[in-house]
Amino acid sequence: MALQLSELQTLRALTPDGRLLFATRMARLFAYGFLSVVLALYLIQLGLNENQIGILLTWTLVGDTAISLWIASLADRLGRRRMLILGAGLMVFAGAAFALTGNFLLLTLAAIVGTLSPSGNEVGAFLSIEQAALSHIVPDRQRTQTFAWYQLAGSFLTALGALSGGGLAGAIQRAGGSPLESYRAVVVGYALLGLALGVLFSKLSSAVEVGRREAGNSPYKNFGLHRSRRVVFKLSALFALDAFAGGLVVQSLVAYWFHVRWGVEPALLGSIFFGANIFAGLSALAAARIAARFGLINTMVWTHIPSNILLMLVPLMPNLPLAIAILLARFSISQMDVPTRQSYTMAVVAPDERSAASGITSIVRTLGSAAAPLVTGALLGASLLSAPFFVAGGLKIVYDLSLYQSFRSLKPPEER
Repeated sequence: MALQLSELQTLRALTPDGRLLFATRMARLFAYGFLSVVLALYLIQLGLNENQIGILLTWTLVGDTAISLWIASLADRLGRRRMLILGAGLMVFAGAAFALTGNFLLLTLAAIVGTLSPSGNEVGAFLSIEQAALSHIVPDRQRTQTFAWYQLAGSFLTALGALSGGGLAGAIQRAGGSPLESYRAVVVGYALLGLALGVLFSKLSSAVEVGRREAGNSPYKNFGLHRSRRVVFKLSALFALDAFAGGLVVQSLVAYWFHVRWGVEPALLGSIFFGANIFAGLSALAAARIAARFGLINTMVWTHIPSNILLMLVPLMPNLPLAIAILLARFSISQMDVPTRQSYTMAVVAPDERSAASGITSIVRTLGSAAAPLVTGALLGASLLSAPFFVAGGLKIVYDLSLYQSFRSLKPPEER
């Protein structure tokens, strides 16, 4: 009961800007989930093959990495609110471009410049800017809990977005619309959600901006890092490995796998990933309680390994109900490392390096996942449907063990 009361007090203690940052996270993740379930199916309807889809999604992540690095490096100088609004504008651009053309080269260009999330998870510089702001407005003892609620809010809205995107496509098809028309309606909805996100960002106050004294610490040299550089770069290398593995099984491609392997239609796909993301969100909230008892690194590692074993079991299931059950079981513990990872990164770097550290670790995760859809597309194109699950699970276990070996002795302030 005490823990539950503490969790509720964490939410009540949020400032208006903190609550608004939660709202923008929720709107953004709803949009990502809304699109992710039908994105690969939409591209197939446009005439692209599996290899082209893999190439397109890889360029999406490559372009996102470059744009994110640019936005994150300028946010503290030119204004966090301004850069967040720019990111929302790139979401609108990508959604509009994908709705208006089926040309592969034009789609690739839009994917490079715009902001899309093939996985349903965070992309762009949004996360790094919001995390830095939240770390400044909450005390250390509430940081992990705040990030857990932040993750939970995003997961719930990703789930609702996936359900809504699949449901909308299914409803349009039942009303007589073609699959292409139904998927395009979802893409248009994504663009409109990007517009709404920009409006929300415009309501943030100047309290989210870097103060004059903090800006005077020259955070723009060496990627904005100084004494924490070695720790951040080592974490980044490990996070890149984890992200590459995760990129092999992004939500769009897993949805496509269920469609090809079991003939699952969009409405049911939306329901599957609604449940998956609900379980993922609850696992993030539970992570804060476990971390308070066993520590951030232990929670990150020893909850992640079982989830990766379950991931490798999904394609081994003999029927659809069992495959869905194993996938949901995997998601029920899969996100415990996310708020703990984010909190740990913010805890072990100096306060004036938090924006840079969050930006760099977020960007290398995006970069690490950039090549993965290309690999998955090639494997699917070669009819190796199950291979991405096995490779992803194995690489993630290597990441877990390496992380534990490297950082088990470096404790955050609240654990010392």
